[in-house]
Amino acid sequence: MRVLSSIKVCVSLCILTVAVLAGVANADSQPKTLTYKVVGNIEIQADVYRPADSTARPVIAWFHGGALMMGSRTGVPKQLIELSQEHRFVLISFDYRLAPEAKLSEIIEDLTDGLDWIRTSGPRLFNADPTRMVVAGASAGGYLAQMSGIACEPPPTAIVSYWGFGDVDGKWTTAPNEHFLKGALISEKDAWAALGDKVLTNTNQTTGRGRWKFFIYLKQTGLWAKVTSGFDPATERDKLTPFCPIRNLSTKYPPILMLHGTADIDVPYEKSVEMARELKRLGRPHELITVEKGGHSLWGGDPEKVQQAFDRSLEYIQEHLSKP
Repeated sequence: MRVLSSIKVCVSLCILTVAVLAGVANADSQPKTLTYKVVGNIEIQADVYRPADSTARPVIAWFHGGALMMGSRTGVPKQLIELSQEHRFVLISFDYRLAPEAKLSEIIEDLTDGLDWIRTSGPRLFNADPTRMVVAGASAGGYLAQMSGIACEPPPTAIVSYWGFGDVDGKWTTAPNEHFLKGALISEKDAWAALGDKVLTNTNQTTGRGRWKFFIYLKQTGLWAKVTSGFDPATERDKLTPFCPIRNLSTKYPPILMLHGTADIDVPYEKSVEMARELKRLGRPHELITVEKGGHSLWGGDPEKVQQAFDRSLEYIQEHLSKP
């Protein structure tokens, strides 16, 4: 019973970011599902929301959260769908291979291949204008959005990171998380038994249940970075550097908006503060919207402040995609 309670905590704090940020597409805004990449017998797909015209349109690329091991392209925020409809943007929500069966390097390959697909095939397949593209994501998706600024050439027009993170090997991923130790401890055997041997590109309520337990085990043991990357942070830090945006920032990094709550017990608020501090040092345009007492997904923050934060993020996307 205590394990189930811990799983519920994980779901509310780390998986269901869409519950706060958004919702699900309605019947009037159903996407077209396309395969953007094939690896062996695995088709990796994206949902494309597009106005019914043939005009080249700016693009919003969305990457879901879920600790890089859960989630689905179907969890695209309702507000982004509405924004794309109102301003006639193309919205693309991506799946990607999930850890631990796929490693971090493969996930980043899916990120870069997805954005390359927009640039090379988007104009033909769905009349995309890839010269105007904002990459956005929540939690682990926010991390992927930040990675797009260092891993993709050319980088996107701008980035929006909802409670994301700029490193994968800090103490927050390599030491046990005291908040997740308050429930029953999950054994290594039980954690790994919850997984299969097949590489997944998305999860649903059934396939995700065991992975929630596995995630809690990683938070309790401080093994998330090692398991998702395949590298030991204690002895192979240099191999993880390419996957840490904050250690690769430059004067070419695109403008970024970050949202984060000060009471986030999963991804520490300091992760966004560190990014903002380094971007300021480099003179790069950035905004950090802080929600006091907001947890993961800004849950628990003042509702008015939370709404203002989300409204600003949508305004930010519109500003950058509306420029010539």
